[in-house]
Amino acid sequence: MTASMTRIVTAALALLLLAASHAAVAQQTRKVALILNGSPAASATAVDAFRRRLHELGHTDGRTVSIEIRHADELRHPGALLERYRSLVAELLVLRVDVIVVPNTVATRAAKALTSSVPIVMVSVGNAIGAGLVPSLSQPGGNVTGQSFMGAELVVKELDLLVDVLPRARRVAALFNPSIATDPAGSTGLASAAQSKGLSLHFVPVRRPEDLTLPALGQPRPDALLVFAVTETQQPQIVDFAARQRLPAIYGFREAVDAGGLVSFGPRMTDLWRGAANYVDKILRGAKAGDLPVEQPARFELVVNQKTAKSLGLVIPAPVLARADDVIE
Repeated sequence: MTASMTRIVTAALALLLLAASHAAVAQQTRKVALILNGSPAASATAVDAFRRRLHELGHTDGRTVSIEIRHADELRHPGALLERYRSLVAELLVLRVDVIVVPNTVATRAAKALTSSVPIVMVSVGNAIGAGLVPSLSQPGGNVTGQSFMGAELVVKELDLLVDVLPRARRVAALFNPSIATDPAGSTGLASAAQSKGLSLHFVPVRRPEDLTLPALGQPRPDALLVFAVTETQQPQIVDFAARQRLPAIYGFREAVDAGGLVSFGPRMTDLWRGAANYVDKILRGAKAGDLPVEQPARFELVVNQKTAKSLGLVIPAPVLARADDVIE
C-alpha cells in the first residue's frame, strides 16, 4: 500500500470513528422535561439549581441530557392551571421525553392522567398519599415518585411560629392558590389547630394579583397573614402587598423573606429542585420511579428579616431569633 493510500485509509477510519462517536453521544442523550409554575424570570433560580445538581451528578446539558423546559405561567393562564399543565404534559409526551419533573400536586395529577409509563418526579407536593398520587411513600409503585411533605403539619408549625412572633395576634388570613391546593393544607384540621391556639383563621383564595385586596381579607382587618401553597410568581406580589398594607406575614419559603417578607419556615425551594435532580439521575441510570421511595425534606429552616420587622414596628422575640437559621439585618 502506497503512502498516499495509507493516508486516505487513515483519514477514512478517522472519519468513521468520529461519526461513531457522534452517534454514540446522540444515543446517550436523554430528554428531561421540566414544568414550572411561573414565568421564566420567576423560576430561573429553580432551573439553575436543577441544572447545577444534574451537572454535579455527571450529566451535561446539551450532550448527555437535553432539558425541555415549559412554564405554566399562572399570570397568563389565571384560574386554568390544570388545563395548562395538561397541555404542557401532552406536548412533552409527543417529544418522547424520558422523565417529566412537575412542581406540585395539580401538575402531578395532570401528568399521571396522561401517562402511566413515563416516569414522573414531584418537586413539592403537600401530601402525596392524601392526594392519591402514590399509595405509599416507601413503595410508591407506578410511575410517580419525588418529594412530599405533610402540608397541614408544616402549616401548623408555621402557626406556632406566628404565635411566637406575634403573641397578640388573634385573626389570621391564610392565603393560598386554589389551583395548587384544592384542599388548603387540610383546611378543617388547620382551622381547628388555629382555634386551639386562640386564632381565628380565614382562608383567602388568591389566583390573580387583583385577588390581593384588603376587602378580600375580610373584616375585621387581620392581624397577620399566613402564606402557603402559592407559586414563585405570587410570592413577591404578596410580599409587596403585605408591605403596603403593613401586615406581618409568615411564609413557607425563604425566598419570600429574601424579597422582603417577615418570617419563613419550610424547605428551601432550591433544595427541592436539587432533590428532583437526584431522582432524575437515578431514573436515567436505570431505576424505576415506582421503586424509588418518596422522600420528605430533610431540612427546614427558619429565616427572619429584621429590616422588615423594624419597618413594621415589631420586635422579634429573642427566643425566635436564637433558633433562627438566618437573620437578615
